[in-house]
Amino acid sequence: MILLDEPTERVCSAVVSRELSPVRLAIVAPGGHGKTTVLEQLAGADARLVDDAHLLGDAELTDLLRYLDDEQAGIVIATRPHPRRAALNQVLARLRGQIVLRPFDVAKTAKFLEATGSPELAEFVHAQTGGVPGLVRAAAELNLVRHELDHAGEDVVRFLLAAEAGAGLDLAGGSVEAAYATGLLSPDGTLLPIAARALRELIPRDRQIALRRQLVEQQLERGGPVLGLVKPLLGAGLTGAGIGAAFEAAAREAEPALAARLYEAAARAGRKVGARWAEAVARAGDFDGALRLADGVIGSESAPDRAEGARVAGTALAHRGQLARSAELFQWADTGVARCFAAIALAGTGRVAEARQALERCGGDGPPTLLSGAVSGAARGVVESVTGQPAVALSTLVRSAEMLEPVSARLLLPDSPAALGAIVALHSGEPAIAEPLLARAIETGSLVARHRLLLAWIAMVRGDEELAASRLTAAGDDLSPRDWLFAVGLRVGLARRASDLTALRRIWGQAREAVIRHPVDLFTFLPFGEFEVAAARLGERDRLAPHLRQARQLLAALGDPPLWATTLHWSGLHAAILDEQPGEAAEHARALAAGADSGAYFAAMSQGAECWLNVLAGEVDKVAVETAARGLHDVGLCWDGARLAGQAAIRTSDRKVMVTLLDCARVLQGREPSVTPGPARLSDRERQVAELVLAGLTYKQIGDRLFISAKTVEHHMARMRQRLGAGNRSELLAELRAELEPAQAQGTT
Repeated sequence: MILLDEPTERVCSAVVSRELSPVRLAIVAPGGHGKTTVLEQLAGADARLVDDAHLLGDAELTDLLRYLDDEQAGIVIATRPHPRRAALNQVLARLRGQIVLRPFDVAKTAKFLEATGSPELAEFVHAQTGGVPGLVRAAAELNLVRHELDHAGEDVVRFLLAAEAGAGLDLAGGSVEAAYATGLLSPDGTLLPIAARALRELIPRDRQIALRRQLVEQQLERGGPVLGLVKPLLGAGLTGAGIGAAFEAAAREAEPALAARLYEAAARAGRKVGARWAEAVARAGDFDGALRLADGVIGSESAPDRAEGARVAGTALAHRGQLARSAELFQWADTGVARCFAAIALAGTGRVAEARQALERCGGDGPPTLLSGAVSGAARGVVESVTGQPAVALSTLVRSAEMLEPVSARLLLPDSPAALGAIVALHSGEPAIAEPLLARAIETGSLVARHRLLLAWIAMVRGDEELAASRLTAAGDDLSPRDWLFAVGLRVGLARRASDLTALRRIWGQAREAVIRHPVDLFTFLPFGEFEVAAARLGERDRLAPHLRQARQLLAALGDPPLWATTLHWSGLHAAILDEQPGEAAEHARALAAGADSGAYFAAMSQGAECWLNVLAGEVDKVAVETAARGLHDVGLCWDGARLAGQAAIRTSDRKVMVTLLDCARVLQGREPSVTPGPARLSDRERQVAELVLAGLTYKQIGDRLFISAKTVEHHMARMRQRLGAGNRSELLAELRAELEPAQAQGTT
């Protein structure tokens, strides 16, 4: 059964009732569109009915021409649009009209399936068949498609296989009309899903492989894309030079994970693709697998691409955090681009003289591509960061990142100019420059996790912990060792800033593991700085001491450049403060003062360090604290500025200074300052709880005193902390003292 549309039904009724007579009609449509069904509807008509006229021979067509000589003779001829031999065209030219058969729409598909008992399948079947009536009927059993494939010539089947791969029109030859006539193609030349299924299930595997190999060879000869044609051949165990070349060509078109499989197939077919295979594996994120493959290439004296193998191995090691060994491999590769990568790695491990030598030899052995220009610029920027002006280094790295943006998505890089630029920006108080740089890098699809982690770091130092946590989550869990180090550093930093000692202890095990697995280099000072402060908070500085000595030695080897030394001294200052080591804190403050002339960021850090020492000594100068705190805020260290103001407020005995500095801390954290101090901000019960907390009672003791549970006391404290805008318990206690002292003073007068 095939459902006919209303116009076709009317024509059929008119022909059968002889209202339309004599009838001379053609029904021209691809296979499966209902030509035979229309002829069945016309079985009682006064007309000769001819089906499959495209299959008739010359003698039969000549007989039809003679029949048409009688002007009163009725005839309806059904045929496909191809093949159209000259004799058939002569017959069709003698007819007076044509019945147009169209595919079902979704509603018609539903109506048909309702008639056959399956209305819920309408959308699926319509999508699978394109609404071709005969295919809708045959969707379950593929009978009609089987019939078409059994009677299709080799060229037509080859064309359908090419259409499945998206290369049908490229390889059409003279078979395009015959292929369309099967009804298995949509108007735009794509294979209908049900036909693709039929090809896979009904064509014998060996015949499919043979036909696909022919298509691949034909496409290779004309230089066209082959990925769609080659992909179905994966896993077939094919060997030989031709198919090996096809796998290799397809790999160059594929995304990394698929490219790795294709290169593996090419290698099994005898192609020498070791370095490219390793690169694809690395781009897919499997750095261990890439190292194994690249090491095999490097160790094979007969391998033609040993230098490329060394470059891939050096890149994989950089992602694993082994920057010193990475530099050695880049030096051994000794290509222009590899020498640039070597210069970056050498500078990052304290070997600045060697870095300069490598930089002098960057480029020169290849064309001036965007890649070569960008990586040579990045190398210059990194070397400049340890030997020259921070602003010049940052500018050079930003330009390099922008140069690489158009091509970075398809490159395997040990690090990106955008990431290096962002790290330099964070070390020099320029987060506003880093953020758009990283956002554009993410859009290119290159090193996305690394760039998201650095964006999270910017949000954290600005004091936006919620955004930082969101960006950290967006980076995912499938991270390289280097990215994992930064992710752990972020978790440690966020827990510390939230004064969440439980979370800090929970994450500390991962931090210790990250420190052991990842050697210190110049580009890891940010997470190592966070680990240093957290270690002091947890009383575990001894565990981190060897790694921090390595960091100090690295700085000394570079001549203590302020750009890199300042951040490490700042974290050292806070670790010493937490560990109650005033002498060590003063030493870090002196080091920060030595670099204060390098720019506003460095001056703000120096001023902040000096202010911290004074506050710890009990000298709280309101103006000096506010100036230092706002200076830190202005260079992007918003949380640090707010913390300085808050801690100074806690340590002063002057209530007015305390309130002013607490308001300053709130403003620097992005919260509104207090407007109406006084007991009205607390309920009577909250005031009772606050008085007892300030008296030193525990939550349980307060609960016993007020006849409430300890949990209720905890809830009161949480509400007061939120209402008063306190960042931590110390700030809350200071706020409570500021709230209660006026009332207590009134009560004594």
